[in-house]
Amino acid sequence: MALRPRKRRWRRWLAYALVAALVLFGLAQLVPYGRDHANPRAGAEPRWDSPLTRALAADACFDCHSDLTKWPWYSKVAPVSWLIQRDVESGREELNFTQWLRAQDGAGDAVEVTRSGSMPPWYYKAMHPNARLTSAERTRLADGLERTLRASPSGG
Repeated sequence: MALRPRKRRWRRWLAYALVAALVLFGLAQLVPYGRDHANPRAGAEPRWDSPLTRALAADACFDCHSDLTKWPWYSKVAPVSWLIQRDVESGREELNFTQWLRAQDGAGDAVEVTRSGSMPPWYYKAMHPNARLTSAERTRLADGLERTLRASPSGG
């Protein structure tokens, strides 16, 4: 009989924790950061070495590294929206394929991170099947980026 009061206390604690989590989730929706999903006007792109390189880059890179971001429904739900907004802002700052006339700090690293497979990150690939490049596609993209960057260096 002594187990019953403990079991009830545990259930009560779980109910309070669930209510608190729901309240926090609701309050997080009031934070405006991560909700403004208007893409800036896309500018000049590099002179791609081939349509295949651009297509592979569009699938694997453009959502964070261009002004052509596709914003899925979950990008409007905090706290995921905060993480996505941060990734897009930092990605565009580092390398933006649709603002090629400005200096691109990350252009030189693009080939290496593509070849190593560290870009796109695992959590992006989990939700974007098109970004899951095969080894051959990753090699084609890295080689194509290398040729593109050589023939069309970023401005600035």
